[in-house]
Amino acid sequence: MGETEYFLNQRNDNELLDITTREDIWIVLFRQSSIGSMGEIEKIADILRALVCKQHPAKMIIDFSNVRFFSSQMLGLLVDLWRRMKEAGGKLLICGINPQLIRVFRITHLDKLFEFYENSAAAAAALQLQGIQ
Repeated sequence: MGETEYFLNQRNDNELLDITTREDIWIVLFRQSSIGSMGEIEKIADILRALVCKQHPAKMIIDFSNVRFFSSQMLGLLVDLWRRMKEAGGKLLICGINPQLIRVFRITHLDKLFEFYENSAAAAAALQLQGIQ
């Protein structure tokens, strides 16, 4: 078993996230509709920071298709992941976010920082077109 497969097996053994790869793109799908407790955010942060630091993905999609609510700490985590990805020459896209949550990004002006797509297929196509290595 390679390092990527080992990471996926270890990290997918939880109730919060489903992490997969499609070619060279890492896709993170939230399993829960509400992400609000500090414990959940800390667990998610540990997993995603480990992914970025150990696997060094150049392309990542965060899929909020199942999510209807998240706490403000999630915004901080997303900014941190975006910064880490950018510093490493990578790209992080967001998809599947519902209209109520997109308002949070607009109010905080984070809609200027992130790129949003309807679904993971659209986000993956955008990453391929952008030619990120």
